[in-house]
Amino acid sequence: MLKNSSLMRRTVFLVLAALVASTIFSTVAFGVAGRVTEYTKHVNTAFEQAQKLGSMIESMDDENSLYLSNYICGRSVITGRDVYLLNANGNVVVPTSGLYSHDYEEQINDARNKLLITENFSDAYCSSGENDEYLVIAHKIREGYYEGKYLVVIANVNENVDILEYYINVLLLSTLAAALTMLIPVVIVVNRITEPIQNVNRVAKLYGQGQYDIRADESYSGEGGELAVSFNMMADKLSKSISELTAERNRLEDIFNVISEGIVVFGENGEIGDMNDTMETIFSKVPKKNLFTERLHVIPFDEVWDDIDKCISENTQLERTVEGPDYVIKVTLIPKTDVNNSEKCVGAIGFFRDVTEESKLERTRRDYVANISHELRTPLQTLRGLIEPLADGMVRSEEDKLRYYNIILNETLRLSRLIDDMLELSKLQSRTLAFKMYPFDMNNLLTDLETKFYPVMADAGIKFNVVFHTGELPTVMGNSDRVEQILVILLDNAKKYTPSGGSITISAEYNNIVDKVFISVVDTGQGIHEYDINHIFDRFFKADRARGKKGTGLGLAIAKELLTYMGEDITVESEYGQGTTFTFTLKRAEASNNWY
Repeated sequence: MLKNSSLMRRTVFLVLAALVASTIFSTVAFGVAGRVTEYTKHVNTAFEQAQKLGSMIESMDDENSLYLSNYICGRSVITGRDVYLLNANGNVVVPTSGLYSHDYEEQINDARNKLLITENFSDAYCSSGENDEYLVIAHKIREGYYEGKYLVVIANVNENVDILEYYINVLLLSTLAAALTMLIPVVIVVNRITEPIQNVNRVAKLYGQGQYDIRADESYSGEGGELAVSFNMMADKLSKSISELTAERNRLEDIFNVISEGIVVFGENGEIGDMNDTMETIFSKVPKKNLFTERLHVIPFDEVWDDIDKCISENTQLERTVEGPDYVIKVTLIPKTDVNNSEKCVGAIGFFRDVTEESKLERTRRDYVANISHELRTPLQTLRGLIEPLADGMVRSEEDKLRYYNIILNETLRLSRLIDDMLELSKLQSRTLAFKMYPFDMNNLLTDLETKFYPVMADAGIKFNVVFHTGELPTVMGNSDRVEQILVILLDNAKKYTPSGGSITISAEYNNIVDKVFISVVDTGQGIHEYDINHIFDRFFKADRARGKKGTGLGLAIAKELLTYMGEDITVESEYGQGTTFTFTLKRAEASNNWY
C-alpha cells in the first residue's frame, strides 16, 4: 500500500524527516551546550585545584614536604591533573626525572620558556598539542620548603569530550530508535487518513473512464467520509448533466443526419471536419474523379473548393450552383468566425442541397405554361382567322359560310376538349376527382370495344382485332368507364401514328403468378425515339412534333394518372420504325370484394 500511495509515502517521509531533523537539532544543541558547560566546569575546577595545591605546598614543612610533593606532583591521582615544580631555571625538580608524563614535555618547555610568574591563580594561558587543547596554570611559591620554586598545573581541556560524545551517541541512537519505533503507528495512522482519499481517487479515475454509476464509500468517519459524500453529490449532478447532454447531442445528431441538406464543417485551413450522412448521397449522381484526393472524393468540384478557400480567406459568404446532365446542386458557404474576434475566420460551414427535382419541376412548370399557351393559342388564332372575315362580310357564299361555321365548331370542340382534359388531369393529380372501384367483366368490355372501333380502323385501312391469349379473363377490380377511357386514349394514339396497311391489336392475358390481368395495345406504327420514350407520359408531350399530328398531348398523362389512382401501372416498349406496345395491369377481383 505504501508503494502505491504517493500521499502515504510523502506523509511517512515527512514524519520521518521531522524525527530525523529533531534528532539532529537535539544532538547539535546538546553537543554545543554540553561542550560549553563541560569546558567551563573543567576550567573552574582546574583553577580551584591549582589554588589548593599551591596553598598546600606553601604550608609544607621539611619533614613531609618531599613525600607530599612527590605524591601530588606528576600525574596526580587525586586531582586528575599534571602538577610540576620548576626551579628558577625552569627545570622540573618534582617529580624527579622519569616520573612525569612525557606527553606534556611540550607544555613544560613552553612554561619554562615563558617563566610565567603570577601572584595569584587568575593568570593562565592555553597551549595546543597535536590533537588536544591544554590549560596551563603557573604560580610562584612564596614560602615554605619550596620557596622560590614554580608550581605548574597542566589540565587537558578535552579530557571529558569522549564522555560527552558517548552521551551524544546514546541520545542519537535513542532518538533514532524512537523514530523507527514510531514508524509502524505512523504508517497505520497515515493509512487510515489516506485510505478514504485513495478510495475517492480510485472512484474518480473510474468515473473519468466512463463508469458514471460508480460511487465512493461514504462509511469513513471525519473529513474522508465528508469528501466521499461531496464527491458522490458532484457525481450525481454530473451524471445527470452528462445524461442530458448525451440525449441532447443524440437529438441534435439525429436532426443533423436527417436534414435533407448536406452539411460539412471546414477547419481554418479548409480541412474537412464533421459532416452529416446526407453528404454520402448528395453527390451520388456526380461522376467521381481523382479519388486519391480526399477533398474531391467528398466534394468532386474544384470550383467549389476554390470557393471554400475564398470564403475562409476573405471571411465572406458565397453561393454557387453546379449543374450536370442528371443533377443540380446548390452550394452555400458561410464563414465561421472566432468567438472573441469577429473579424478572424476560423473555418466555414457548407450547405449542399440537391435541387435536381426542383429544377425539373420548374422546367416542367415553364414547359406546362408554354404548352398551354401554345395549345390554347392555336385554336383561338384559328377562330379569330375565321370570325374576322365573317364579321367583315368578306365571306358572301352560303357554302363558304357553312364551311367556316363547321371549322369554327370543330375548333371550339377541340378547345373544349383541351380544357376538359386539363381540368380532369389536374383533378386526378390533386386527387380531387373520385370514382368508385368495383369488380367488372373485362371480357365484355374488350368485346364491345372491338365492335365500336372495328369500322373506324377499317376506314383508316388498319387491321384491328382483340386477342385473348389465356382464354377468358377473370373478373377484375377497377372502374369500367375509366378503363374504357384508357383503352380509347391508347387506341386513338395508336391509330394516329399507324399508317394505312398497319395493324393494331389489343392483347389480353392473365398471369396467375402475380394474380393480375395484363392488357396491351400493340401497333405497327412509326414507334418512339429512345430519347422521347422517357417523356411519353409527360403533359403536352408529343413525339415527332414535326409530323404535325393533332392532339392535346394530355391523353397518355391522363391514362397514367387514372391507372395510378386505381393502384395500377402502365409501361411502354417501342423501337423506332417498328411499332409501340403500351401495357397496363388490373388486379383480379376476389370473391369478397365489395364496391367502394
